[in-house]
Amino acid sequence: MKMHDMRVGNADALLGRGFPGAALRHLAWMAAAILATCFAAAAYAGDKVEQPIEFPHDVHTAKMGINCMYCHTYARRSRVAGIPPLRKCMGCHESIESVKDKPRIKQLFAYWEKKEAIPFKKVHDLPDFVRFTHERHIQRFYFQLGRPVEEVCGYCHGNVKGMTVAEKVEPLSMGWCISCHQKDHPNTAAGALTAAAKPFPRMGLPASPTVGESADTSHGANDCWQCHK
Repeated sequence: MKMHDMRVGNADALLGRGFPGAALRHLAWMAAAILATCFAAAAYAGDKVEQPIEFPHDVHTAKMGINCMYCHTYARRSRVAGIPPLRKCMGCHESIESVKDKPRIKQLFAYWEKKEAIPFKKVHDLPDFVRFTHERHIQRFYFQLGRPVEEVCGYCHGNVKGMTVAEKVEPLSMGWCISCHQKDHPNTAAGALTAAAKPFPRMGLPASPTVGESADTSHGANDCWQCHK
Protein backbone atom coordinates (compact mmCIF):
# COMPACT_ATOMS: atom_id res chain seq x y z
CA MET A 1 0.00 0.00 0.00
CA LYS A 2 2.83 2.36 0.84
CA MET A 3 4.51 1.57 -2.47
CA HIS A 4 1.27 2.45 -4.27
CA ASP A 5 1.08 5.76 -2.41
CA MET A 6 4.66 6.57 -3.40
CA ARG A 7 3.91 5.89 -7.07
CA VAL A 8 0.82 8.06 -6.96
CA GLY A 9 2.82 10.80 -5.31
CA ASN A 10 5.51 10.63 -7.98
CA ALA A 11 2.88 10.74 -10.71
CA ASP A 12 1.23 13.74 -9.07
CA ALA A 13 4.56 15.52 -9.02
CA LEU A 14 5.16 14.85 -12.72
CA LEU A 15 1.70 16.10 -13.55
CA GLY A 16 2.39 19.40 -11.88
CA ARG A 17 1.02 18.88 -8.39
CA GLY A 18 3.80 20.11 -6.19
CA PHE A 19 5.89 20.96 -9.26
CA PRO A 20 5.71 24.39 -10.93
CA GLY A 21 3.48 24.13 -14.01
CA ALA A 22 5.54 26.59 -16.06
CA ALA A 23 8.72 24.61 -15.46
CA LEU A 24 6.96 21.39 -16.45
CA ARG A 25 5.72 22.92 -19.69
CA HIS A 26 9.22 24.23 -20.37
CA LEU A 27 10.67 20.74 -19.95
CA ALA A 28 7.99 19.32 -22.25
CA TRP A 29 8.82 21.87 -24.96
CA MET A 30 12.53 21.10 -24.62
CA ALA A 31 11.90 17.38 -24.98
CA ALA A 32 9.71 17.96 -28.02
CA ALA A 33 12.36 20.16 -29.62
CA ILE A 34 15.07 17.55 -29.06
CA LEU A 35 12.91 14.80 -30.54
CA ALA A 36 12.01 16.97 -33.54
CA THR A 37 15.69 17.68 -34.16
CA CYS A 38 16.56 14.01 -33.98
CA PHE A 39 13.78 12.98 -36.34
CA ALA A 40 14.64 15.79 -38.78
CA ALA A 41 18.28 14.70 -38.89
CA ALA A 42 17.29 11.08 -39.45
CA ALA A 43 14.86 12.09 -42.19
CA TYR A 44 17.60 13.64 -44.29
CA ALA A 45 20.29 11.04 -44.59
CA GLY A 46 20.27 8.28 -42.02
CA ASP A 47 22.08 5.06 -42.84
CA LYS A 48 23.28 4.55 -46.39
CA VAL A 49 21.32 1.92 -48.26
CA GLU A 50 23.55 -0.94 -49.36
CA GLN A 51 22.64 -2.17 -52.83
CA PRO A 52 23.40 -5.57 -54.41
CA ILE A 53 25.18 -3.72 -57.24
CA GLU A 54 26.82 -0.34 -56.74
CA PHE A 55 25.09 1.27 -59.71
CA PRO A 56 27.12 4.31 -60.92
CA HIS A 57 24.54 7.04 -61.49
CA ASP A 58 27.35 9.52 -62.15
CA VAL A 59 28.68 7.52 -65.10
CA HIS A 60 25.29 7.07 -66.72
CA THR A 61 23.97 10.61 -66.17
CA ALA A 62 27.00 12.91 -66.13
CA LYS A 63 29.39 11.02 -68.43
CA MET A 64 26.93 9.31 -70.80
CA GLY A 65 24.27 12.03 -70.68
CA ILE A 66 21.38 9.57 -70.25
CA ASN A 67 18.09 11.11 -69.17
CA CYS A 68 16.74 9.87 -65.82
CA MET A 69 13.52 8.74 -67.49
CA TYR A 70 15.30 6.49 -69.96
CA CYS A 71 15.83 4.05 -67.10
CA HIS A 72 13.06 5.21 -64.75
CA THR A 73 10.57 5.11 -67.57
CA TYR A 74 7.42 5.00 -65.43
CA ALA A 75 8.08 8.46 -63.94
CA ARG A 76 6.36 10.27 -66.81
CA ARG A 77 3.22 8.09 -66.80
CA SER A 78 2.79 6.61 -63.35
CA ARG A 79 2.83 7.34 -59.65
CA VAL A 80 6.16 5.53 -59.21
CA ALA A 81 9.36 6.09 -61.16
CA GLY A 82 10.10 2.38 -61.38
CA ILE A 83 13.30 0.37 -61.39
CA PRO A 84 14.54 -0.53 -64.89
CA PRO A 85 14.13 -4.22 -65.77
CA LEU A 86 17.36 -6.17 -66.15
CA ARG A 87 16.76 -6.59 -69.88
CA LYS A 88 17.08 -2.80 -70.32
CA CYS A 89 20.53 -2.88 -68.72
CA MET A 90 21.55 -5.85 -70.84
CA GLY A 91 20.27 -4.16 -73.98
CA CYS A 92 23.23 -1.80 -73.69
CA HIS A 93 25.85 -3.83 -71.86
CA GLU A 94 25.75 -6.89 -74.09
CA SER A 95 27.27 -4.65 -76.78
CA ILE A 96 29.80 -2.72 -74.69
CA GLU A 97 32.91 -4.89 -74.69
CA SER A 98 35.15 -2.34 -72.94
CA VAL A 99 33.45 -2.72 -69.55
CA LYS A 100 32.53 -6.40 -69.46
CA ASP A 101 35.42 -7.24 -67.15
CA LYS A 102 34.41 -4.74 -64.47
CA PRO A 103 33.10 -6.30 -61.22
CA ARG A 104 29.76 -4.46 -61.45
CA ILE A 105 29.12 -5.70 -64.98
CA LYS A 106 30.10 -9.26 -64.05
CA GLN A 107 27.48 -9.10 -61.30
CA LEU A 108 24.99 -7.82 -63.87
CA PHE A 109 25.64 -10.75 -66.19
CA ALA A 110 25.46 -13.18 -63.27
CA TYR A 111 21.91 -12.06 -62.47
CA TRP A 112 21.03 -12.25 -66.16
CA GLU A 113 22.33 -15.82 -66.49
CA LYS A 114 20.41 -16.89 -63.38
CA LYS A 115 17.30 -15.14 -64.75
CA GLU A 116 16.92 -13.24 -61.50
CA ALA A 117 15.90 -9.63 -61.03
CA ILE A 118 18.43 -7.46 -59.20
CA PRO A 119 17.00 -6.95 -55.68
CA PHE A 120 17.57 -3.20 -55.48
CA LYS A 121 16.34 -1.54 -52.27
CA LYS A 122 14.27 1.63 -52.06
CA VAL A 123 16.11 4.76 -50.96
CA HIS A 124 13.34 7.36 -51.22
CA ASP A 125 10.54 5.60 -49.39
CA LEU A 126 7.40 7.39 -48.20
CA PRO A 127 4.88 6.18 -45.60
CA ASP A 128 2.01 4.09 -46.92
CA PHE A 129 -0.48 6.84 -46.10
CA VAL A 130 1.26 9.33 -48.42
CA ARG A 131 0.30 9.40 -52.09
CA PHE A 132 2.91 11.06 -54.29
CA THR A 133 2.66 10.86 -58.06
CA HIS A 134 5.71 11.31 -60.26
CA GLU A 135 3.58 11.66 -63.38
CA ARG A 136 1.88 14.89 -62.31
CA HIS A 137 5.17 16.59 -61.42
CA ILE A 138 7.12 15.33 -64.45
CA GLN A 139 4.36 16.21 -66.93
CA ARG A 140 4.08 19.74 -65.60
CA PHE A 141 7.63 20.80 -64.84
CA TYR A 142 9.52 18.80 -67.50
CA PHE A 143 7.17 18.49 -70.45
CA GLN A 144 4.92 21.54 -70.01
CA LEU A 145 7.39 24.05 -68.57
CA GLY A 146 10.52 22.62 -70.19
CA ARG A 147 12.63 22.70 -67.03
CA PRO A 148 15.96 20.79 -67.16
CA VAL A 149 15.69 17.22 -65.94
CA GLU A 150 18.46 17.89 -63.42
CA GLU A 151 16.25 20.53 -61.82
CA VAL A 152 12.98 18.59 -61.94
CA CYS A 153 14.27 15.27 -60.64
CA GLY A 154 17.03 16.84 -58.58
CA TYR A 155 14.64 18.95 -56.53
CA CYS A 156 13.65 15.82 -54.59
CA HIS A 157 16.51 13.45 -55.37
CA GLY A 158 19.49 15.80 -55.19
CA ASN A 159 22.46 15.98 -57.53
CA VAL A 160 22.30 12.43 -58.86
CA LYS A 161 25.03 13.27 -61.39
CA GLY A 162 27.46 13.37 -58.49
CA MET A 163 26.34 10.09 -56.89
CA THR A 164 27.14 6.45 -57.38
CA VAL A 165 24.55 4.68 -55.23
CA ALA A 166 21.52 6.96 -54.83
CA GLU A 167 21.35 8.72 -51.46
CA LYS A 168 18.52 10.52 -49.70
CA VAL A 169 19.45 14.20 -49.41
CA GLU A 170 16.05 15.84 -48.78
CA PRO A 171 13.66 15.16 -45.89
CA LEU A 172 10.59 14.51 -48.10
CA SER A 173 8.52 15.47 -45.08
CA MET A 174 5.06 17.04 -45.17
CA GLY A 175 6.43 20.48 -44.29
CA TRP A 176 9.11 20.21 -46.97
CA CYS A 177 6.51 19.35 -49.64
CA ILE A 178 4.19 22.14 -48.51
CA SER A 179 7.03 24.67 -48.75
CA CYS A 180 7.21 23.92 -52.48
CA HIS A 181 3.44 24.02 -52.92
CA GLN A 182 3.39 27.50 -51.39
CA LYS A 183 5.55 28.87 -54.21
CA ASP A 184 4.11 30.39 -57.36
CA HIS A 185 4.96 28.26 -60.40
CA PRO A 186 4.36 29.51 -63.95
CA ASN A 187 1.65 27.68 -65.87
CA THR A 188 3.07 28.31 -69.32
CA ALA A 189 6.48 28.23 -70.90
CA ALA A 190 7.65 29.73 -74.19
CA GLY A 191 8.55 26.94 -76.57
CA ALA A 192 7.49 24.17 -74.20
CA LEU A 193 7.05 20.78 -75.81
CA THR A 194 3.56 19.68 -76.73
CA ALA A 195 2.23 16.25 -75.84
CA ALA A 196 2.76 15.10 -79.44
CA ALA A 197 6.39 16.21 -79.46
CA LYS A 198 7.71 14.33 -76.45
CA PRO A 199 11.11 12.95 -77.42
CA PHE A 200 11.78 9.23 -77.02
CA PRO A 201 13.66 7.23 -75.88
CA ARG A 202 16.19 9.61 -74.31
CA MET A 203 13.70 12.45 -74.15
CA GLY A 204 16.28 15.17 -74.66
CA LEU A 205 15.26 18.79 -74.24
CA PRO A 206 17.10 21.97 -75.25
CA ALA A 207 20.15 22.64 -73.10
CA SER A 208 18.69 25.94 -71.88
CA PRO A 209 14.89 25.77 -72.14
CA THR A 210 13.07 29.07 -71.95
CA VAL A 211 10.60 29.28 -69.13
CA GLY A 212 7.95 31.94 -69.59
CA GLU A 213 7.65 34.16 -66.54
CA SER A 214 4.16 35.57 -66.33
CA ALA A 215 1.46 36.47 -63.86
CA ASP A 216 -0.26 33.21 -64.79
CA THR A 217 0.99 31.13 -61.88
CA SER A 218 -0.48 28.64 -59.48
CA HIS A 219 0.39 26.68 -56.38
CA GLY A 220 0.43 22.94 -56.00
CA ALA A 221 -2.43 21.02 -54.50
CA ASN A 222 -3.44 22.25 -51.05
CA ASP A 223 -6.20 19.77 -50.21
CA CYS A 224 -5.30 17.06 -47.71
CA TRP A 225 -6.94 14.32 -49.79
CA GLN A 226 -4.64 14.98 -52.75
CA CYS A 227 -1.76 13.37 -50.87
CA HIS A 228 -3.63 11.34 -48.26
CA LYS A 229 -6.14 9.22 -50.16
